[in-house]
Amino acid sequence: MATQRGGFSSRLGFILAAAGSAVGLGNIWKFPFEVGQGGGAAFVMMYLFFCFVLCFPVMVAEIAIGRKTQLNPVGAFKALGYKNWAIVGYLGLASGVLILSFYNVVAAWAFGYFVEMLLGHFDIGSRFGEFTADWITVGSYSIIFMLGTAYVVSRGVSSGIEKAAKILMPTLFIMIVALIIYALTLPNAMEGIKFYLVPDFSKITGNVVYSALGQAFFSLSLGMGALITYGSYVSKNDNIVSSAASITLMDVGVATLAGLLIFPIVFFQANGDQEVLGGLLKGGEGLIFESLPAVFESLGSTLGVVIGALFFLLLSFAAFTSTISLLEVPTAYVVDQHKISRSKGTWLVAVFIFLVGIPSMLSAGAVDWLSNFITLEGAGDKSFMGFVALIASDTFLPLGGFLIAVFTAYVWKKENFNMEMANGDEEIRGSWLQSYVDIAIGYICPLLLGTIFIITVLDNFMGIKILEMVLG
Repeated sequence: MATQRGGFSSRLGFILAAAGSAVGLGNIWKFPFEVGQGGGAAFVMMYLFFCFVLCFPVMVAEIAIGRKTQLNPVGAFKALGYKNWAIVGYLGLASGVLILSFYNVVAAWAFGYFVEMLLGHFDIGSRFGEFTADWITVGSYSIIFMLGTAYVVSRGVSSGIEKAAKILMPTLFIMIVALIIYALTLPNAMEGIKFYLVPDFSKITGNVVYSALGQAFFSLSLGMGALITYGSYVSKNDNIVSSAASITLMDVGVATLAGLLIFPIVFFQANGDQEVLGGLLKGGEGLIFESLPAVFESLGSTLGVVIGALFFLLLSFAAFTSTISLLEVPTAYVVDQHKISRSKGTWLVAVFIFLVGIPSMLSAGAVDWLSNFITLEGAGDKSFMGFVALIASDTFLPLGGFLIAVFTAYVWKKENFNMEMANGDEEIRGSWLQSYVDIAIGYICPLLLGTIFIITVLDNFMGIKILEMVLG
């Protein structure tokens, strides 16, 4: 079974591929505006804390389940002898399909902006709504992105996913470091660094903690079965604990670097105007797509084209590493469970997900009723894409993580989990790290992830602002 499915040829290949799964738009697009709205360095500290305290143990559990069974998320729970728990795998499968359906659209925006920057169309930022509503243009970029993703996945684990990761991840790091070096030379850059790295603890509120916790979990691609799938391609001799630590460090590293890039640019654009700065920091999802093109234009026609194109190419690369893993999850399912060849299975799944994503594509201004799809009690007006993101990312992922933690600790049992952790790392037996992971997976993770899920449901769907009620 393992030979037919393929596998990673090296531990480094697995780490780069899994880190690529985690590194994506969540790091470079979403993380900076979450930091801006969360008050800067205080949010960053909470985010880092949760990545290592909460997310690392769940990551180890997912990889262990995958390696133990050598199967996709649905097949993994069945292979362990708990068929009823396969629903967790189906939940992860649904999450991955839904997330990729709209993620591919946002990736198309990033790729489209790369093209616009190459052409010197700096006014694209002021035409963001017009651009996203142009479903023919966005659809064309979306098709290109999905074709590239499907091509890589169809090539297999070693020849496709691992090979792509070994090219994409180092290139991504080189691009972001090069852009940071330039950003630090801009006027007011150090003010941006101060906002980003010097914490103001008065900024830590219940909402900041909640947002940091959710961002950490989303950033590391947990709860959707991606790491169970990637773990199923890992050798029994590999040290999965140190691999999980490396993946977490790489993901956190890219997010941290993204902040070092974005905030010097934001403070440069504000040029000391606190009103402008406040608007930029609270700019939300539009921070990158609406605000940055004007910054690149201010650098001059030649330099602006180079820096702007490089930035959105970086964003596209980050998106590509994640779309690959998101497509691999359902592909592994159809290959394992339905015995379809990898090539055929990949293209069938890719076409299906692209079709599922069409309403999200049209909900960015092209079709009015999809753009104003639903009004929720607590979340307000949502487009179809926003509604899918709320369901799949904000709701399903913490629920999936909660169920995986409960399953690992109380159904599969810690003893079996610890035995799988010890394969490739005998020294972990009886160590403080094993004790911590056991405590985290049994108590800390279920408590915090269950809390995130409950708060999300009460807040967004019922309008019950529990954090405000509890904290005043």
